[in-house]
Amino acid sequence: MTGTARERLAELLGDLAEPPASSVYLKLFMSDLSVAVDGIGPLRFPVPDEQTAWLRELGRRARFGRGRQTLTDPTVRDTWEIPKELVSVEWTEAFDAALAVIRDGLGLPAHCELTPDLHSMLLYETGQFFVTHQDSEKDDTMVGTLVVTLPSVHTGGELVIEHLGDTAEYRGSKVAVSLVAFYADCRHQVLPIKTGNRITLTYNLFLTGPGAALTEDALTEELAACLTEHFATPARLLYGRGHAEPPIRLAYLLDHEYTASGFSWSRLKGSDAQRAALLRAAADRAGCDVVLALAEIQETWDALDPDPWNDSYYEGEEEHKTEDPGDDGEYVLQDLLDSSITLARWTAPEEGSRPEDVSLTIRDHEVAVTTPSSHLTPYEAQYEGYMGNYGNTLDRWYRRAALVIWPRARRFSNRAQATPKWAMDELERMIRAGNTSEAQEVARTLLPFWDTAIRSDSKSAPLAATLRAVGGLDEPETATALLRPFELVLLAPGHAPLLAGLAGHYGDAWMGDLQRVWFESWRRGAHSYRTEVMDWLCELPLLAAALLAAGPDGKITAHRLLEQAWNLFAGKVRPWLTGPSTSSRDTWLSDLGRPLAGILTAAAQTEAHGVLDEAVRLGRTPSDQTALLVVSALRAAGEHATGNGRGAVFGDLAAGCAGHLQNALARPQRATGDWSIDPPEACSCELCETLAAFLRDRASRSLEWPLAKQGRSHIHSRIDAAELPVRHQTRRQGRPYTLVLTKTEALFDTERLIRERHRADLAWITENWTPKSDALPC
Repeated sequence: MTGTARERLAELLGDLAEPPASSVYLKLFMSDLSVAVDGIGPLRFPVPDEQTAWLRELGRRARFGRGRQTLTDPTVRDTWEIPKELVSVEWTEAFDAALAVIRDGLGLPAHCELTPDLHSMLLYETGQFFVTHQDSEKDDTMVGTLVVTLPSVHTGGELVIEHLGDTAEYRGSKVAVSLVAFYADCRHQVLPIKTGNRITLTYNLFLTGPGAALTEDALTEELAACLTEHFATPARLLYGRGHAEPPIRLAYLLDHEYTASGFSWSRLKGSDAQRAALLRAAADRAGCDVVLALAEIQETWDALDPDPWNDSYYEGEEEHKTEDPGDDGEYVLQDLLDSSITLARWTAPEEGSRPEDVSLTIRDHEVAVTTPSSHLTPYEAQYEGYMGNYGNTLDRWYRRAALVIWPRARRFSNRAQATPKWAMDELERMIRAGNTSEAQEVARTLLPFWDTAIRSDSKSAPLAATLRAVGGLDEPETATALLRPFELVLLAPGHAPLLAGLAGHYGDAWMGDLQRVWFESWRRGAHSYRTEVMDWLCELPLLAAALLAAGPDGKITAHRLLEQAWNLFAGKVRPWLTGPSTSSRDTWLSDLGRPLAGILTAAAQTEAHGVLDEAVRLGRTPSDQTALLVVSALRAAGEHATGNGRGAVFGDLAAGCAGHLQNALARPQRATGDWSIDPPEACSCELCETLAAFLRDRASRSLEWPLAKQGRSHIHSRIDAAELPVRHQTRRQGRPYTLVLTKTEALFDTERLIRERHRADLAWITENWTPKSDALPC
């Protein structure tokens, strides 16, 4: 046996005895079952045509589920359902014995019991059928379905069950009661009835009792050795990138599908239960913990075109889910392009353990699998045809159970990666118990993966828990490292007392450094223009008020925060306050009015005079763009609280803006024959110098310019980027072609609209603001 330790482990588990069947077929005597229907009486076996006709009169068309809907569609499910409340069923003791045989045949624990619950009575007439579907699990303890076919004379109507690529086909009998039991995650169908009628009782099968006992044998020792080697051997990186540290976990994927609410150690199916028992024993012998987890798996395959027909139906609350998007059997898989495995929930094997929601991505070298996911049926599939820059791809999604194993010495780091809040709560518990040195040591083990753990699920990142925990560590560098990955938009008024407490504990300089780290991630590229960032700046007055209420340390923290927020905002906006106006620039500056009002309101509340002075200086930048930004901020200021939040800074900005608008309106309007245009910035090439000369020329309205293609493209881009009122056309005669530039009437229209906007803004400021005073708008 060769390969890595995890590959040998999967091979050992794959070499177990023949796995239990996914379906079991039995027959009982007709005398073992009695069925009576209100209005008809006891049914005779085989069921005669006369009683079948009466059943048909009582029946209603059976339903099926699609998404959250329960529908009726005879092209999907064509059968009659007899109201369950009209049906009475009695079995002899032979039925109990049959249930025990079914339990053993399906590989369920011998000390557990199968409890049947009647779900429906169905009548299939000639020609009726049910397309491939998968039964919904009606209860957390449901493991399977039992179909009882009453003795009747018919042909066709075979029950076809599929699992792990195997197909089993079962027929009814006219002289015996036929029982077919199968796991709930098996896809199955009822083929069309050719002649006669098929009558069935369907049961939900519930499993009750304790989980499977641990298995101790020679195989356990081999599996334990594989685990020990796996956790001691450096992982080999893909694409020849060398080796990494030894893995800290192993995830062994099981074969069956389980629901989020229904999976547990005691309800593992077939070979899953056998393998789980072996791995639990091996993990214990190797000094490891093991949990049972639900894994979400996505695979992207290079695939050939499928059959164009792909109808999809989903699980319904009351009935079944029919052919689902995972039915991609017509696709021809080529190469696996990409895959990902994420753990979504897990539970420990100890009695009384409750499932925990987690979020943990498993890497390839941490996975062992006996049955590849590609051999299973996905619960969803999405095909993407040829797009020009890449070939046909097929995405498939699976839900599989997994046994996740780790050395007991790595228990904390494994749980912390999956549930960061749990880690912070544990740190806080240690500190409260007086075990500060232990908390410091454990906290340092988080640092190699903490950034990834927090950033991978930033929306649910435990900022409050981390702020509480790091205060007791008494290690400034570790505290900063644990807080660094959190996005600043998560910081809310409720965090203010914790922030102020950390500032008091570690000092103002430490808090300033932490805030610089947080804001630094916003300075990169377009990241700082995200909607949530702008919204956070708008809400700064609420956070500032909460920090003020937290005392002197809170006020200093607020000042630091506002300084960083202002530096970020001003650094981004200042370059756009000069130069020619464009519609996109004007729209962007108008949208920045609310964030600016939020910063200034918060600065006024906390008396952050440096920020206020800088804002006034920025507002004095003489340009129409500055006026647009300031007017937008003044209008937004009315959304914030009154009092100190609406003070002198807004009055100063209003006065400066009003002065600029008055000066702009005092300038003479463009003369009728003045076609001069301010040229765009930033390019000094010879072509742009020619363009600039044409634009500045008051009398020249058009220019015919023989120019090669590359030059024409450059001039086109300069005109379009600056939104100049110049039409550019190419006359395709001669060599090179001639670029024809024509100044348009939009030059006069734009200036007229700007003057109208200036008049409206000045009138609004005059009515609503008293310059250079703290008065509120009227």
